[in-house]
Amino acid sequence: MKNLALIWQLGWRFLRTRHSNRFISVISLSSIIGVALGVTVLILVLSAMNGFERELKDRLLAVVPQAELIAVDSPILDWQSMADDALSEPGVAAAAPFTLVNGLLQKGEKLKGVSVRGVDPKLEAQVSDAQSYMSAEAWDSLSSEASPLVLGKALAAELNLSLGDKVTLLVPRPVAQGQRPPKRVVFTLTGLFDLGGEIDRTMAFTSLSRASQIRDFGQGVGGLRLKLDDLFAAPQLIRAVGYRQTHYLYLNDWTRTQGHLYSDIQLIRSLMYLVLVLMVAVASFNIICSLVMAVRDKQAEIAILRTMGLERRAVMGAFLVQGALTGLTGCLLGAALGSALGWRLSDLVRALEQSLGVTLLSGDVYFIDFLPSQLIWSDVASVTVLAFLVTVVASLYPAWKAAAQEPAQALR
Repeated sequence: MKNLALIWQLGWRFLRTRHSNRFISVISLSSIIGVALGVTVLILVLSAMNGFERELKDRLLAVVPQAELIAVDSPILDWQSMADDALSEPGVAAAAPFTLVNGLLQKGEKLKGVSVRGVDPKLEAQVSDAQSYMSAEAWDSLSSEASPLVLGKALAAELNLSLGDKVTLLVPRPVAQGQRPPKRVVFTLTGLFDLGGEIDRTMAFTSLSRASQIRDFGQGVGGLRLKLDDLFAAPQLIRAVGYRQTHYLYLNDWTRTQGHLYSDIQLIRSLMYLVLVLMVAVASFNIICSLVMAVRDKQAEIAILRTMGLERRAVMGAFLVQGALTGLTGCLLGAALGSALGWRLSDLVRALEQSLGVTLLSGDVYFIDFLPSQLIWSDVASVTVLAFLVTVVASLYPAWKAAAQEPAQALR
């Protein structure tokens, strides 16, 4: 315990007296700044990746189906029996029917491709959170037997549509009907939803009965949407349910349609840890340089301490403490700055976009049109600890060189 206290005292003393050599001080300061910047950048990137993952789960997958059973060549007439069978599978929380109608929305000379989803609002609310992104009146209008249509706010703006306007949907006819002109269906815009991103421009809602009527399904539906307890079990669960059915079905789940987004987020997260190690390693070269120069600057002091009986490991420990304190300072500064910026990253980016008049994330390209952020303290802790360990490892060689010096040679 006494030796440990002496090691800390020597390390702290060497660290405080480095200002006697201005060049060593500059190198030490640059190493602190380098480590701090590396930690700050990684915390910001991880906060953004956490935000994207949260928005993917809470926003995109709240509207995009988690799993679907889609009819191939004929409508599903007894969909209730299929839903009961699906609900008997452990892990399936809810099921709701739907019918998809793909076509072109026409308003004047403007045409926009859109996928209109016919839903039953009461049942759809059990498997989707779409109603949270529109008014209650818009959601209730989907119960109408007429031709209601709820569009994304961005798509309605592109077509210059307002509530109550009429809009035409051009629906291609089946190949079996030959080369006939598309079916023209007139809808009334009864509501808008604002999810943000590309879905606002590509998806719309109507009543289940109207969509089935357009597809000539009668009382049948185009498919069954499932809500799952575990998102990542979607591929296994949809196969378990689908393989039991006698109807000819497509089996679809979110990992097929949106799984690349989750994979990209995880890939970037992993790469960022590698980038951190490289950034901190570069900054650690400055720690190595400053400690090597400190060893040369303290040769006489080291020799005197050795002749007074100080062990080699104590000398090595003293310079390890100096390097560790330098790295710890940079890590703590980076953690504090990264946490402060990551906590308000979305607001800062939004203010930057407004001041510069630019858009960093376009809703035409990405599934959201803003930069999300979620600061997780375990990420801050792991980044700080990892960076600190890298700086300690970088301090080993200079500390070993200091302990390897021969007192007689240094004094001579």
